[in-house]
Amino acid sequence: MELQGKRILVTGADGFIGSHLTERLVETGHDVRAFVMYNSFNSWGWLDSAPLEVRRNLDVVAGDIRDPYGVRRAVEGCDVILHLAALIAIPYSYHSPDAYVDTNVKGTLNIVQAARDLGVEKVVHTSTSEVYGTARQVPITEAHPLCGQSPYSASKIGADQIALSFQRSFATPVAVIRPFNTYGPRQSARAVIPTIISQLIAGQREIHLGSLHPTRDFSYVDDTVSGFIRVAESEAAIGEVVNVGSGFEISIGDTVGMIADLAGREITITTDEQRLRPAGSEVERLWASTDKAVRLLGHQPAFGGLDGLRRGLARTIEWFSDPANLARYKAHLYNI
Repeated sequence: MELQGKRILVTGADGFIGSHLTERLVETGHDVRAFVMYNSFNSWGWLDSAPLEVRRNLDVVAGDIRDPYGVRRAVEGCDVILHLAALIAIPYSYHSPDAYVDTNVKGTLNIVQAARDLGVEKVVHTSTSEVYGTARQVPITEAHPLCGQSPYSASKIGADQIALSFQRSFATPVAVIRPFNTYGPRQSARAVIPTIISQLIAGQREIHLGSLHPTRDFSYVDDTVSGFIRVAESEAAIGEVVNVGSGFEISIGDTVGMIADLAGREITITTDEQRLRPAGSEVERLWASTDKAVRLLGHQPAFGGLDGLRRGLARTIEWFSDPANLARYKAHLYNI
């Protein structure tokens, strides 16, 4: 599918990945409607920090993904939907699981129902590597069994299946992108890399973390954004799930060491009990197979492997080192 000339709706455009994706699309000349979470401050989230030229060329709609009527109005007139709106913090899902069902499952139902009714040409639904649970074999292919080890991941499994069911039942043109652990500028401090960097840049030498032994497949946000665009463009992706990751694994502990080295800081690590997941909920190992993304989309990460991770982390550290950016974070507090 050629995206030029299409009106593209990005849900969750005010968030971490959504804002990067929205900026990329606008900067490359696409017609974008940004769906952001309604609030009384008229905040567009991270889009408030976008370049002026991006903001001038955006059609911003505020609403709530849980509201089918507001979602339908946002979808009207759009040809393509990139659906990123979701609740994503795993610790908060232990606290308020009902909110995750409402937002992630029902929100996705609202999107695909509107897409079906209004004849949308393509829906790209956002999944997560967390749906696999701890890897039973690596690298993890899209055929790996699904295992909800947290209320968050369970809600995303439900959302994925709702989206795919509309493709199977009604031929709604749905594709599912399954990003692995995306990181980069603007990410919430509830994620491990910004947790480490924000504490370090704020001047703390004792870094508070949870488990250090689990491994992750960290994907720099620019690569994840490229994956979204490739999935949106690919006719072959309809009805498919496609992993987008870096294709290698590294432990949290080794990631901390790399960040400290890049920042030139000496640190000690303290285990903070409140940052530990319940024992049966911790995902011990994630490592993406990227074979399908290469075969189906021609997508290869520009920040893959250890060298790519170092380059991506360096960019992320540089962004957090700007006092104006760091001031948005509460590095001294645990953010669930």
